[in-house]
Amino acid sequence: MTRHFRLLYVQVLIGIALGLAVGLFWPEVGVKLKPLGDAFVKLIKMAIAPIIFCTIAAGVARMGDIKAFGRLGLRTLIYFEVVSSLALVVGLVVGEVVGPGRGFHVDPATLDPSVTAGYVEKAHHGEGLVDFLLGLIPDTFFGAFAQGQLLQVLLLAVIAGVACTRLGALGERTAGFLDDVAHVFFGVIGVIVRFAPLGAFGAMAFTIGKYGAGALVSLGALVATFYLTSILFVVLVLGAVAALAGFSIFRFIAYIREELLIVLGTSSSESVLPQLMQKLRDLGARPATVGLVVPTGYSFNLDGTNIYMTLATLFLAQATDTPLSLVQMATLLGVAMLTSKGASGVTGAGFITLAATLAVVPDIPIAALALLVGVDRFMSECRALTNLVGNGVGALVIARWEGDLDAPSLRAALDREPIPAGAVAAASAD
Repeated sequence: MTRHFRLLYVQVLIGIALGLAVGLFWPEVGVKLKPLGDAFVKLIKMAIAPIIFCTIAAGVARMGDIKAFGRLGLRTLIYFEVVSSLALVVGLVVGEVVGPGRGFHVDPATLDPSVTAGYVEKAHHGEGLVDFLLGLIPDTFFGAFAQGQLLQVLLLAVIAGVACTRLGALGERTAGFLDDVAHVFFGVIGVIVRFAPLGAFGAMAFTIGKYGAGALVSLGALVATFYLTSILFVVLVLGAVAALAGFSIFRFIAYIREELLIVLGTSSSESVLPQLMQKLRDLGARPATVGLVVPTGYSFNLDGTNIYMTLATLFLAQATDTPLSLVQMATLLGVAMLTSKGASGVTGAGFITLAATLAVVPDIPIAALALLVGVDRFMSECRALTNLVGNGVGALVIARWEGDLDAPSLRAALDREPIPAGAVAAASAD
C-alpha cells in the first residue's frame, strides 16, 4: 500500500480529493488556497520557453534538409486545421441537436454586465490577422522568453535552427549544446512536478470554494453535454485517427494518465507540456518532430477549446431565446476557426476567446456570458484534458505520416499500459 502512495498520479488524486473536501466544507479556506495552484502553474511555465527553444532549434539544426522541415511544418498545419475544424463542427452540431440552453428563457436585461467586464475588455483587445502575424515577432530576442509568448519562442527557435544548418561543424556543436541545456530544464521540470499534488489541492479547493457545487448543478445540462461531447470526440474521432496510425487511444490515455491528472487539478494543459514531449519521444517519435508539433499544437490544435466555443455560443443563444440563421452559424464557425488559434493552454483563455467570437453574432447579448462565469472553471478542466490528448495524438500521427515514428517502440511502450475497464472491446482496433 505504501508503494502506491509514492506514485505521483496517486498523490495527485489525493490532492484533488482533499481540495474537493476543503472547497465543500470550508469554502472560505478553499478560496484562500488559490495561490498554491497558481504558483505551481507559474513554476512550470517558467521552464517551458527554454525547453521549447532548445528542443526545436536543435531538432531543426539536425534535420539538415530545410525542404524536409518545410514539409513537416505544412503537414502539421494541415492536420491541425482539419482536426480542430472538425471539433468546432462537432460542438455546433451537438449544441443544435441537444439544445442544453433551451427552456432557460433568460432576459439579458436582468444580467449584471459587470460580471464579465474584465473578460470582454480582454476580448476587445483581440487582434486582426495582420496584428496577429506581427505579434509573432518579439520586440527583442529575450522579450519572448520574459513574456512567455510560446509562438514567438517557436519562431525564434526555427530561425536559430535554420541558422545552425548553415554553420557546418559549429552548427552541430551548437545543436549538441542546446540538447544539453534542454536536458537540464527537463531535470528542473522533474523537480517542480513533485509539487503537482499540492498545486492540484489548491486549485481544486479554490474552484469548489469560490463557485460551489450549486453553480455546477444549476447549469449541469451544459456541463454534462460538454463533457460527454468531449469524451465522444476523444474516443470516436481521435480514437479513429489513432487506430489509423496503428495505436489504441485507450492505451495512449493510460500511458499519459499522470499528465492527465495534473491537468485535471490545475486546469492548464501547459502544466505538463515538457512531460508530454518527453513521453512522446519515449514512444519513438523523433525529437525534432515532437519539438515542432507539440508546441505549435498548443496554439493551433485546441480541440477542447473549439468544442467549447461553438457549443457555449449555441447555449447562450438558446438560453436568451436568440434565433440564429444558417448564415450566422456558418459565420460563427468561420470566425471561430480563426479566433481559436489565438487561445493558449492557460486557464480562462477559452472564456476570453468565446467573448471575442461572440462579436460576430451581435444578436446574442454579451451580458449573457455571465451565465457561464460560475461553471467555466469546471469546463476549463475538460478543455485542457481534451487539448492535451489531441496534441499527443496529433504528434504521433504526424510522426507516423513523416516516417519519424519507431512503431516497435510505440507498440512495446503502449502494450505495457493497462486498458481502462469497459474499454477492452473498443481497444481491439489496436
